[in-house]
Amino acid sequence: MPTKVRPVAWSPPSAPSLHSGPFAANQLLNAVRPVGALEIDGPEALLLEEDALITGLHDGRILHSSLDGKIIKVLADTGGRPLGLARHPNGLLVIADGVKGLLALDALGQLIPLSTSAGGVDYGFTDDVAIDQSGHYAYFSDASSRFGYGSDGDAIIEHGGDGRLLRYDFQTGKTEQLLDKLEFANGVTLGPEDSYVLVNETGAYRITRYWISGPKAGTSDVFIDNLPGLPDNLAFNGGTRFWVALYAPRNALLDGTAGHPFVRKMIARALKVLPAPVEKRGFALGLDLEGKVIANLQATGSESYSPITTVREYGEWLYFGSLKARHMVRMPLEVALGKN
Repeated sequence: MPTKVRPVAWSPPSAPSLHSGPFAANQLLNAVRPVGALEIDGPEALLLEEDALITGLHDGRILHSSLDGKIIKVLADTGGRPLGLARHPNGLLVIADGVKGLLALDALGQLIPLSTSAGGVDYGFTDDVAIDQSGHYAYFSDASSRFGYGSDGDAIIEHGGDGRLLRYDFQTGKTEQLLDKLEFANGVTLGPEDSYVLVNETGAYRITRYWISGPKAGTSDVFIDNLPGLPDNLAFNGGTRFWVALYAPRNALLDGTAGHPFVRKMIARALKVLPAPVEKRGFALGLDLEGKVIANLQATGSESYSPITTVREYGEWLYFGSLKARHMVRMPLEVALGKN
């Protein structure tokens, strides 16, 4: 069976334990409850603001709802797959669309293309976006320039390092590349005082930090490494916490064949006809400003809400979205932080 996957050999660190330590299995996510009764397909992006929730769906629609999910209206249909949302200070809703690139939705409901390429390379998989407080820049990710939306498994198996962290300038309309050679660049969020931006590298099980200001400006380092799962989106609560959604736990087959490109190419072929061996486990982490784990949220079993691909803190609640689920869920923040 033909495949465009060209696996690159690498050596992942040994996966941390899920039996003991900071990532020990638990059932804390059993405390989640559905947001509203209406079924929606793949509420991946979540933007919480002014007692409203905005999300993007599998069919390209962007929905606006009350926080309890009872009042819903359609804001737009991108014709692609909205994966990341951010609000510009001027009111524009900025959209990272896995198919269409970086877009904006104005107050009249008109979609405006912002950026589809940088450095002569088209985006293959625009994934997430964050906007600085001044509204000058949008920081966003291109997960893979070789594999488009829906081919994330191929990109992760290949491990070719074709992901990028990018910055769009609203004043000039130009896009610059901040980091390249990222392993499936996924979720993006800005840190305190916009001093740095974090980007998830799903295929490398880590979060990379790019410094925007201060003595380290223009350099990057690792914020947290060797995560127990595949990091998807992440978000900053504006104060002292980051939340990281883990799509699934690490896979022993994927890690064990990391140094064997031929075997991984066979796996890529097999996955064209066989279901991916992804464990059904809801998984999310809370991190402090130093990258230390302060919350470990999990749930296993057929009824667990998974895969979790987005986590957002708002008021007394923690909201969760999923690329594949049929609804959103939330749980009390105090339960998530172990204060109940």
